[in-house]
Amino acid sequence: MSTHVIKPGWFTVNVFNRFVAWLTRRGISVWGSRVLAVRGRKSGQWRTTPVNLLTVDGRQYLVAPRGHVQWTHNMRAAGGGQLRLGKRVENFTAVEVADDDKPPLLRAYLKRWKAEVGVFFKGVGPGSSEAELRRIAPDHPVFRITITD
Repeated sequence: MSTHVIKPGWFTVNVFNRFVAWLTRRGISVWGSRVLAVRGRKSGQWRTTPVNLLTVDGRQYLVAPRGHVQWTHNMRAAGGGQLRLGKRVENFTAVEVADDDKPPLLRAYLKRWKAEVGVFFKGVGPGSSEAELRRIAPDHPVFRITITD
């Protein structure tokens, strides 16, 4: 497994993510944003982070543009979590998508959010070849989620 991680800078952590999370907690989705809540794999405490919820062919996915970050490790351990938008809380289970199945999902994600996250994909964009998308697939965990309530 890849160990690719791009840590967010001060502005992202202290301004951008907080602002998007603030809006999302108030029920305002910014291009599909949700607040992801997942139990910490060591502490058992809820950990939250803003995410972009991707829908492809009626299925929902979470993509980690910054790589194998803490929420992805926690998701693997917990097998699911919650998506929050305002007062609406949806519990879900999650299954990690195999690298070979990621290219169309990464392409769809980049079509929608390249302006926001494109810098994390090593120059690969929505118009890139299948081979280029396969090359970066191990660096970007993708989880198919199923709402359980």
